[in-house]
Amino acid sequence: MKSLKTYSIPFTGLKLGKHDFDYEVGNAFFDEFEYSLVKKADLVCKVELEKQETMLILSFDIKGTITLTCDKCLAEYPQPVDIKEQQIAKFSGGEIDEDEEIITLTKNDHEIDIAGLIYEYVNVAAPFIAICSDEGKTPYCDKEMLDRLNALASSNDQNTKTDPRWDVLKKIK
Repeated sequence: MKSLKTYSIPFTGLKLGKHDFDYEVGNAFFDEFEYSLVKKADLVCKVELEKQETMLILSFDIKGTITLTCDKCLAEYPQPVDIKEQQIAKFSGGEIDEDEEIITLTKNDHEIDIAGLIYEYVNVAAPFIAICSDEGKTPYCDKEMLDRLNALASSNDQNTKTDPRWDVLKKIK
């Protein structure tokens, strides 16, 4: 978790207005998270922090590539990502309200940790079904694996006998 300390922004000494921060997000970042969907990445994260009297507005611009495993051919391939997100953090002197949309900072907080936000934004940006594009046409696609899958699928089609009950039901149309 020591490497994640670099993803904290100390806001107490900052003047009101906009401030820019740049971060390199790579493999070491995602190694800190045990169950991450993303393990390899080459990302540049630009954070614009706008400090106001009662809140901080964080604008994230994350660009680069993440390495995913294709669900079809099991080959690793680079997936480009371009993420633009915004997060609001408000200052509160009293009780902290639990809100998923707004981060609440107390008077004892002197910095804001953005590692969790970056991790969440990148993992949410990863496609639900990871496919390395056109079958066999990209240099990352494992053509041998696709040939094996197609051979298995065709052999299963030939070996499958239809149940005679289904044949009777097909005649109902």
